[in-house]
Amino acid sequence: MAQVRNKQVVLRDYVTGSPKESDMNMVEGTIELKLPEGSNDVLLKNLYLSCDPYMRFLMTKMETIDAFQTYTPGSPLTGYGVSKVLESGDPKFKKGDLVWGITKWEEFSLIPSSLIHFKIDHTDVPLSYYTGILGMPGVTAYGGFFEIGSPKKGENVFVSAASGAVGQLVGQFAKLTGCYVVGSAGSKEKVDLLKNKLGFDEAFNYKEESDLNATLKRYFPEGIDIYFENVGGKTLDAVLQNMRLQGRIPVCGMVSQYNLTQHEGVTNLSNLIFKQLRMEGFIVTKFYHLYPKFLEFLLPHIREGNVVYVEDIVEGLENGPKALVGLYNGRNVGKQVVVVTRD
Repeated sequence: MAQVRNKQVVLRDYVTGSPKESDMNMVEGTIELKLPEGSNDVLLKNLYLSCDPYMRFLMTKMETIDAFQTYTPGSPLTGYGVSKVLESGDPKFKKGDLVWGITKWEEFSLIPSSLIHFKIDHTDVPLSYYTGILGMPGVTAYGGFFEIGSPKKGENVFVSAASGAVGQLVGQFAKLTGCYVVGSAGSKEKVDLLKNKLGFDEAFNYKEESDLNATLKRYFPEGIDIYFENVGGKTLDAVLQNMRLQGRIPVCGMVSQYNLTQHEGVTNLSNLIFKQLRMEGFIVTKFYHLYPKFLEFLLPHIREGNVVYVEDIVEGLENGPKALVGLYNGRNVGKQVVVVTRD
């Protein structure tokens, strides 16, 4: 079979500080749409790519980073995506299967089958959902909130970066559990989204709050039972002062720190002791064994409209760098998705 063109987004060089579009290049390579003889790999046509905050870590030159492989300058970015199988050397997958997992930022990818996390069996919902609500962010929200947060009806829940891919789901899961939920976000548009579409009880723009400690006391006069941590820094410091006895803090991310060369210190950690708090970081793969249970829980809620999901979709691989960089200045509203092709 003749080789075909294969547009790719590659990293120019390791990044220091805030990433820029110019840190990535669009190049055009070629790929043969046929598996090498005897290969156990899988040949994919990429449909949707996911922009996720953790990708900033992988742009930095580091000795090791547990659970992740950093990017190599001159090579395509990698990340979560939805793809169609063109050819497979692994009997678990066949031509035409729709799958989600780790792929490359390019039109076609030849990858080890171990990077495919799940086959997509439910196509009555948008395929793009498997980059978000039914993919990695969804499992992150489900596992972090229910398994580590251990919510109980009537508890008080605070979610930072609440309009993002994970935060918007945590808030809705909390409401389904019967909790009181407040979210923080970085614009009036996002605050309105939280309150009017996603069903949060309250929400505030953290950029307009000069004293986060006072803000949290205003929204949580009795304290916070569960804080779903997405941002770190000053927000975490303020939250620690407002947690209730035996509160839980699932630590999903700390996006406010990713672009800093000197991370902000947290000064209120003694509250972990005195308030007997549980603060636990996690990686989403810890919860992949729950995926069938997760789908059984969530798919009916999606179909019945009990849970909604907001996506920020850009068309074209060439717009991927702009979309990814936008994550770190709050430009996106909802889950950021790049469409490679809809065919």
